Amino acid sequence: MANITEAEIRKIVEGIIKGTANASAQKYSSTEYNGRKLIGVYSDMNEAIDAAERGYRAVRAMTVEQREKIITEIRKLTVAEAPIMAEMGVAETGMGRVDHKRLKHILVADKTPGTEDIVSEAKTGDNGLTLTEMAPFGVVGSITPSTNPSETVICNSIGMIAAGNGVVFNPHPNAICVSNYAVDLVNRASAAAGGPDILVCSMDKPTMESAAIMQSHPKIRLLVCTGGPGVVKAVLSSGKKAIGAGAGNPPVIVDDTADIRKAGKDIIDGCTFDNNLPCIAEKEVFAFSNIADQLISEMQKNGAYLITKEQADKLSKVVLVEKTNKAGKTVKTVSRDCVGRDADVLLAKIGVSVDKSVRCIICETDFMHDFVQHELMMPILPIVRVNNIEEAIDLAVKAEHGNRHTAHMHSKNIDHLSAFAKAVETTIFVKNAPSYAGIGFGGEGHTTFTIAGPTGEGITSARSFTRKRRCVMADNFRII
Repeated sequence: MANITEAEIRKIVEGIIKGTANASAQKYSSTEYNGRKLIGVYSDMNEAIDAAERGYRAVRAMTVEQREKIITEIRKLTVAEAPIMAEMGVAETGMGRVDHKRLKHILVADKTPGTEDIVSEAKTGDNGLTLTEMAPFGVVGSITPSTNPSETVICNSIGMIAAGNGVVFNPHPNAICVSNYAVDLVNRASAAAGGPDILVCSMDKPTMESAAIMQSHPKIRLLVCTGGPGVVKAVLSSGKKAIGAGAGNPPVIVDDTADIRKAGKDIIDGCTFDNNLPCIAEKEVFAFSNIADQLISEMQKNGAYLITKEQADKLSKVVLVEKTNKAGKTVKTVSRDCVGRDADVLLAKIGVSVDKSVRCIICETDFMHDFVQHELMMPILPIVRVNNIEEAIDLAVKAEHGNRHTAHMHSKNIDHLSAFAKAVETTIFVKNAPSYAGIGFGGEGHTTFTIAGPTGEGITSARSFTRKRRCVMADNFRII
């Protein structure tokens, strides 16, 4: 994908939306879309798992070429139906931007690896030949989020099917309809390409109970969880092989060697993509004091609205709410009514009226401000002034909270870039670009919406959903 610009967004969106019905005008539920029953959606998790296992047995009997035909059809349908899923996603969850969600689906279709990611290894020596192949687990149980619901379902499906698995999903309860639409899309693609009619499955009413059944079911050989710390912890405690993609709080450092004009634009572009819902998006900025004013000015030129300290404190009380946790302690958590909302909608909550050209809310804060310490997933960006690289790295690492998810830096100083990368230890480290370059959007490399920092797989792909099998032929098949 090229670097994102408003002109490119318009061009892509206009090309896709032409002749496609607006999803908000359609009737849909977790089991139907516009009167058509969704394929692969069940009321009982045990039945869903049994169906997914039948899908696995069918795909296991296929050649790699046949698997790739299914994946090719998934890509085609994803591009064709991106407008529908984008509209559904925003309408159902109330989060994000339709134009950006379309682009995310196109990114998934274009840059999620398929069967080419499955590569065998051979080793020969005096004692013969050893072949190591990447085999499927069987049936994969996948928990998906509300922030990138259909994108994650399709991305995971492509990788898991490429690896030869069947899949059963337990989607986020607030994104059931669009998640199940994506499940139906994958099954339609499978049938159209000569595969099983049901290859991936889901629930009509996913619950914690259905997730618990999935996590303990003997036919589930691998668990993949993309979500908050609570569900990731539950999956990692299941006793099964698990891949966990948890939360992040990505910091950005801007030093005085950076191209400040570019940094201002890149940071706002990344922070506001789908209203900051991607877990890789910029969440807080640490700017050298001698360039901070210029950086803020460049941000304002690119759709940022600067609020005062008093307004920031007032907004903080709106977007963060106090709750009592299981231990009886009062904690602050993000308000669901604010996650992924447009900047003008958030500003209106504190009596500030702006037009839609405002993409991001920026403010200067100290390090301990709630905007710095909490992952908001909103187009709100706190800026903390620092005096030198040592202070910047120290505060940025602390703000990341040891998630080791994603970090960003704008600098031309190789020593500074290297020092921060070594200190923060994140799965993704983006230099001099918007955050979305880290998942292949305007940057090199493949994409994923399951970034497994806690369990170490990193930017997951088909090979992440395989297990290695070794075949040994002693004393033979070496021809030199």
